[in-house]
Amino acid sequence: MNGGRSMTLGRTAALFAAAAAVRLALFTVFPGLPDLLTGRVEISTPVTSFKRLQEGLFLYNHNVSPYDGGVYHQAPLLLPLFSLLPSGTAQPLFTYLLYIAVDLLSANALTKIADSGEAGASALFSSPRREKRWSGFVVAAVFLLSPFTIANCIGRSTTVFSTCTILYAIAKAVAGAPLGAMVSLSFAAYLSMYPLLLLPPLLLLAYDRRKSTSTSSAAAFTLTNVAVVAVCLLFLLGMSSVLTGGSWEFLQSTYGVQLTLSDLTPNVGLWWYFFIEMFDSFRAFFVAVFWLHLSSYVGGLSIRIRRQPLVVLTLLTGIFAIFKPYPSIGDTSLFLGLVPLFRHVFPLMRYTFVVAATIMYATFLGPAFYHLWIYAGSGNANFFYAITLVWSLGQSLLVSDLTFAVLRDEWEVERPEMIGKEIRQI
Repeated sequence: MNGGRSMTLGRTAALFAAAAAVRLALFTVFPGLPDLLTGRVEISTPVTSFKRLQEGLFLYNHNVSPYDGGVYHQAPLLLPLFSLLPSGTAQPLFTYLLYIAVDLLSANALTKIADSGEAGASALFSSPRREKRWSGFVVAAVFLLSPFTIANCIGRSTTVFSTCTILYAIAKAVAGAPLGAMVSLSFAAYLSMYPLLLLPPLLLLAYDRRKSTSTSSAAAFTLTNVAVVAVCLLFLLGMSSVLTGGSWEFLQSTYGVQLTLSDLTPNVGLWWYFFIEMFDSFRAFFVAVFWLHLSSYVGGLSIRIRRQPLVVLTLLTGIFAIFKPYPSIGDTSLFLGLVPLFRHVFPLMRYTFVVAATIMYATFLGPAFYHLWIYAGSGNANFFYAITLVWSLGQSLLVSDLTFAVLRDEWEVERPEMIGKEIRQI
């Protein structure tokens, strides 16, 4: 038993070392690559860009409000963290090591989630296929060696921090530590706001996995943990206010930009082009509709797939990667990192080839279409927006196909006589 555990730990350590070495080699052997990827709209958005972080850091270090220039739209507490590091231009190695470490921490959390077996056997549902699963080593390898994860790390997008905190929130909930889960989610929501929508399914997961000694009712458990999130967020916002000289202007510059989409810089999402073409008189209405659409999935999925809250969390990360205001490939890497947890339902999925082909097609043609529009001048915004629609289509197919597979798995448990039979939607 101890020998097998030692071997597993050795393999995991070797994987983490190899992943760190690959990233460090890309950082150092190709010194122009980080800045090249940082400038890509597929990786950097107005609310995650490392270049904008550097501009905010320059203002912060010169005792000027980082939000005065209207360029920096990220959390204030990132500034003292990066100010502790040597200059990202003169001595970038420490910044590189920070991003590599955060990626490894994310993979470590993903390993714990996979090894818990929660994906195939939750507290309220056990899949008959649950033995067909990948180990935490394989799931971590898929995440760490994914081109999207590597590109996001090399591009130094601050998405890596929210990804890490989301994965640790899920890992703590699976481990029966609701306090740690709520604190981690609070940090994720503070960094990028939208993870707050993950609170309902995370509460369900934490409640199902709470320690057996706990006798609190569902209502008391919910109120307690919601209060923890609220207190943590208030504390973080209060520290941010102190950091910015007692001002609350950072709220508008960080979360207000996401709520109102005031920065229409192109990205891989669906919002920017739509609102460029939108008449101002209808803008507020459609912003509200888009946000209502994004948040409407939370309740429906949490109720319909109540017995498998980890599925709900996974599907929501995919939905956010498609429909949030400023998505990037970092959001997609999080979703694709969670999908391998459900290896047991892969045989029930119907469009795996179409999904893989669509995502690869958009991945290769996206940069080409953007170049035609911005640099070659032989195309227009429609070129790039068309390929982002294909990108979103591929992710949408994966979300819907995974949903179908999970529901089919549940259905076959309820109706064993239907196992292996074809079903058609009427």
